[in-house]
Amino acid sequence: MTTAPAAPALVRRRDCLVAGVAGGLADHLGWPVQAVRVAFAVTALLAGAGALLYAWLWAFTPWAEPLGPDDRVVRRAPVAIVATAGALGAAILAILLAILDDGPADGNAPDWLVPAALAVLLAAGAGAWVSFIDRPDPARGRRLEVWVRAALTAVLALLAVVLVLGPAARAWPVIAVLAAFGALLGIGLVYLPALVKLWRDLEGERVRRIRDEQRSAMAAHLHDSVLQTLALIQNRAGASSEAGRLARAQERELRSWLHDGDALADSDLATDLRDFAAALELDYPVRIDVVAVGMSDERASGELAAAAREAMLNAARHAGGEVSVYLEGSARAVDVYVRDRGPGFDPAKVAPGRLGVRESIIGRMRRAGGSATVRAGAGGEGTEVHLRFETRVEHG
Repeated sequence: MTTAPAAPALVRRRDCLVAGVAGGLADHLGWPVQAVRVAFAVTALLAGAGALLYAWLWAFTPWAEPLGPDDRVVRRAPVAIVATAGALGAAILAILLAILDDGPADGNAPDWLVPAALAVLLAAGAGAWVSFIDRPDPARGRRLEVWVRAALTAVLALLAVVLVLGPAARAWPVIAVLAAFGALLGIGLVYLPALVKLWRDLEGERVRRIRDEQRSAMAAHLHDSVLQTLALIQNRAGASSEAGRLARAQERELRSWLHDGDALADSDLATDLRDFAAALELDYPVRIDVVAVGMSDERASGELAAAAREAMLNAARHAGGEVSVYLEGSARAVDVYVRDRGPGFDPAKVAPGRLGVRESIIGRMRRAGGSATVRAGAGGEGTEVHLRFETRVEHG
């Protein structure tokens, strides 16, 4: 007897309309996403049950795992723009009703009170959304935040002035003053998320500064003791000896911990090759120096990185001693040079069955659209592998 396949985990879609809740629930239940959205809308009319369920799932359901480093969350609905438009419409309606207010009728509340309150609530929601949700989004960002705040500030300030100086103040003096204060409070709520975010950034910067000061003090102490001892071991034992390689690996790891701090390692080419060099130094009698200059967007997962690792492995395995890796990045291309001081070899005389250089380096770069050359080093000493990969081709 066959068993039914397990339902997908309940996660929110990264490509969503607002929050990915309906799409994630539809994937989990196997329903059409439109049916789930209609169900939320209908149940929201039942004392707000659907809205509460949506908010609960929004708060406690995680996002789906990204498919790659560039897989960001995309919200297609302009929530902040819609909320701002609603706030502007409600505020303008309240202003018109306040101007036309001719006094109490049958003891009811003024007609402009409900749209004024709605304008304040929508303005607060738009300010929070544009600060916490839209600002990190490159498709909207800082410019949308500025325009939303400017529009909301202008219309709420105008509402407050009309309520205090217009006919509403004579017809409903207490209510008009309180409503004007509420409009000013709405302006504060529009800017409050930005102030909260600024406070968090300043607090985070203060914590990082304290940690950097503590790490600097620790680094100075370790430099005068442990790092100098490790450097002395390397000089006395030699770069190719077991003790020298272990001392160099420990020095590299300690310096990385001291100077990199809590930052996550970037998955770029230079960082990947430095990590690979540290691993090779533990397995082979070699000392590898990796130097990177310029800027490049080349990632560690590309063919260039794989070819460079193969060249470094060949140098460590067949040459040993000291190996230098030089990376030069620009807006158009990335160049990687791997140089050793070994006996060298002629690539044309390599046996057909040995595919390390022919396929893993030269062939890989050719298939990726780059180039690779292997030649003797300066003065005929050692071997130099030059890898080049053009990241952008300019057309005339």
